[in-house]
Parts: sequence; structure tokens; C-alpha cells
Amino acid sequence: MIELQNLTKKFDDFTAVDHLNLTINTGEFFGLLGSNGAGKTTTISMISTVLLPTEGEVLIDGGKVTRKSSAQKRKLSIVTQEYSMRQDMTMDEVMEYQGRLYYMPRKVIRRKTDELLEFAGLIDYRRRIVRHLSGGMKRKLMICRALMTDPGIILLDEPTAGMDAFARRQMWELLRKLQRQNITIILTTHYIEEAEALCDRVAFLHKGKLDVVDTPSNLILSLGKYAVDEATDEGQKSRFFSDRRAAIDYLDGLDPDATASLRRTTLEDAFVERIGNRIRR
Repeated sequence: MIELQNLTKKFDDFTAVDHLNLTINTGEFFGLLGSNGAGKTTTISMISTVLLPTEGEVLIDGGKVTRKSSAQKRKLSIVTQEYSMRQDMTMDEVMEYQGRLYYMPRKVIRRKTDELLEFAGLIDYRRRIVRHLSGGMKRKLMICRALMTDPGIILLDEPTAGMDAFARRQMWELLRKLQRQNITIILTTHYIEEAEALCDRVAFLHKGKLDVVDTPSNLILSLGKYAVDEATDEGQKSRFFSDRRAAIDYLDGLDPDATASLRRTTLEDAFVERIGNRIRR
């Protein structure tokens, strides 16, 4: 279990994260969602101790996480937005280097490398140099490297940023396989449909503060299962309905020349209604 207690980070007069309180259960796939500058990456960085909090603390299974708490830090690994690997190394060399950093025996490194590259579908490319890998392959390799020490917690900061649709779906399948191993996953992403597809619960952040925590399905139901999008002079407007019949009745009552469509409500709708409208105001 991960507990964030009054977690706060200030940079001079700017508060990036403002007294954040969260509990993330063991084995949970948890999403941190927010616009640019909402505090997602800063929160991830404090959990991993890359950044130290100005106030508050992070607890893992009741123990405080600090830069000196090696036993607690060993429980987690982080996959950053940037490609933080030597470009002139092969996949095998990247994995071996990671194992040696943690003083793992050579036999264990070789076994874990085989297992993880096979797990991620990369085994056939193990001798390819990093600079010659696709963006999706690099992201998968970073996850393999993070798993080398058998962490119980994986922190994923925008893991599918810049991927095409096919590579993103491949990454989703890899992350689902991780979750089935009871690994706790904390994900930050700008792709709201990604969080809807993967996360057990999500938190909406706005200007460093926690707005709401709930399951994607509950947040969608809070608006209504069905949405009607209508083109107006002011732009597209969406109305939400709890049942399909009510949505259809609304459509039937529109002007015959109106441009409108019926669809299911998404987590992105919930995010836009709660956070996007605040930003516009």
C-alpha cells in the first residue's frame, strides 16, 4: 500500500503539488490525470525520491520513503518520459548494466534478461542497438529494465507518449500482463482513453490539488451513460443522459436541420466537465 500524506512541493513561490492525500492499494492500477502543470510528474518524482517534498511524506506498507531508506526504495521502479538509456548499447547490455548496478549475480541477470525480453516480445531484437529501436521498443525496454529487480511498484510517467496507435495498444497489453502479476502501477498520461481502458481508479489533479478519486465507471455514470453532441454557433455542446431512451428523445426534439449524434459517455467527458471547464474559466 502507498500512502501520500499532505504531500506538498513548492518551487520558490510556486506550489506544484498542494497537500495531496491519497491511498493506493497493493496491486492496484492507479491513474494520475491532469492538464499540463497539474502536478502529475512532480508527484511521481516525490514518490520515487527524485524530488524531495517540501511538506508531507510518502509511506510504502507503513514505512516512510526517503533517499536513505534503501529497503523501501527497492520496492519501486520508475519509467520516465525521457529515453534514459545509452544509445550505443544493445538490449542485452542495457539489462546487464541494470543488474550490475544492483549487484545481481551474472547468472541471475542472464535469466532475468531472457524472461523479461520474452515477456515484452523483444527477445528477437536483443542484440539490436538502442538507437536503432522504434519508440515503442524503447519504451518496452525501459519497462523491462525497471522490472529487473522485481519491484512491487512501477511508476509510469507518460509511457506511451509519442507512440502511434498500434504501438500504444501493444503497450496496453504489456501493462495488463504486469497487473496480473499483482504489481502496483501508478500511471500518468494525457491519453484519457488509456486511463479508462487500464486503471482501476483515477485521480483528477488541478493546479496541484486533488479534485476527485474514483473508478472510471463511476465518474462516467456521474455524468450519464449516454452523450448527445450537438454542433452550435458557439461550437460543439454535449448533453448527458442516464438512459438511452432519454437521449434519443432529446435528439428527436431537435431542429431537423441540427447536426447532432448519440454516443456513449467516456472518461474524457468526465475530465473535461470537471477540469476542462475550470481551465476555460
